[in-house]
Amino acid sequence: MLPEVMKLSIVIPVFNSEKTLAPLVARLQGCLSGDAFEIVLVNDGSRDRSEAVCMDMAHRYANVQFIGLRRNFGEFNAVLCGLNYVSGQYIVIIDDDFQNPPEAILTLVDAADAGGYDVVYSRYARKQHAWFRNAGSRLLNRLATHLIGKPDELYLSSFKLIRYEVVQEIIRYTGPYPYIDGLIFRATRNVGSVEVPHHPRQEGQSNYTLKKLISLFLNVLIGYSVWPLRVFTLVGAGLFLLGILVGFGLLISSAAGWFSVRGWYIVAWAVFLLAGLQLLFLGMLSEYLGKLFMMQSGLPPYVVKHEMVRKSSVGSRQ
Repeated sequence: MLPEVMKLSIVIPVFNSEKTLAPLVARLQGCLSGDAFEIVLVNDGSRDRSEAVCMDMAHRYANVQFIGLRRNFGEFNAVLCGLNYVSGQYIVIIDDDFQNPPEAILTLVDAADAGGYDVVYSRYARKQHAWFRNAGSRLLNRLATHLIGKPDELYLSSFKLIRYEVVQEIIRYTGPYPYIDGLIFRATRNVGSVEVPHHPRQEGQSNYTLKKLISLFLNVLIGYSVWPLRVFTLVGAGLFLLGILVGFGLLISSAAGWFSVRGWYIVAWAVFLLAGLQLLFLGMLSEYLGKLFMMQSGLPPYVVKHEMVRKSSVGSRQ
């Protein structure tokens, strides 16, 4: 029988949020005061004073833990790091920019209790993001439907609740390219969603640049499915069959004297067609081989620089 544990663990990946972090932690302390909870701050190589603010929060509040990473590894890597330090029955991941109101955490908890879900995603009536990020999110959600078996109507938001038992499956991943939603759907399909408010960003600009969105797209496309290889295999088989049929057609047409077929036309057509097909295959295979090389190279998903944690809570339910 498991020992008594706290209700909630709040994981906050921190990046350049020195102005919003202290108000966010203070507001969490107020709106969640009715439950036993902890806050896990993971500083993902911020370039401002976020690390100093995190340390101050860990000193000020007994239920705040702080882990500082040596450089910027990315949001999913920081979240994965934080998930290794939680002990609550429910783990909620929330951003550091106040776009998700802390009070909405209780909405996620109520939905999990009522529906018995392993994971509860937030959804928004209207998202307060830039247009290119909204477009990127729609593309990634459509891609995830085909690659990881996500229900088509489910929106994969960063603000979500995960049961402790599912988190224990997620943190088994040790590679350098974690995709939290992909790891969730490898562990469970018992997933729900609930609508919550989404507010404009209070300070600064989104850290999701076009470059990061493209990197995330490639990570999801190649790192969590062999579906692209299967598509190109079918395309290659189709083009090969088409080439055979066209070749027979040219041969028959030439023999019957229907029209004159110049040899260099055929050679040029075959060279361009096969060269393009080969380049597509080589490009896709190189992406897979590159991922495999990086995963086998022993690169960790994150490197911890500082820790201010309660040692008794780490892995206390394992």
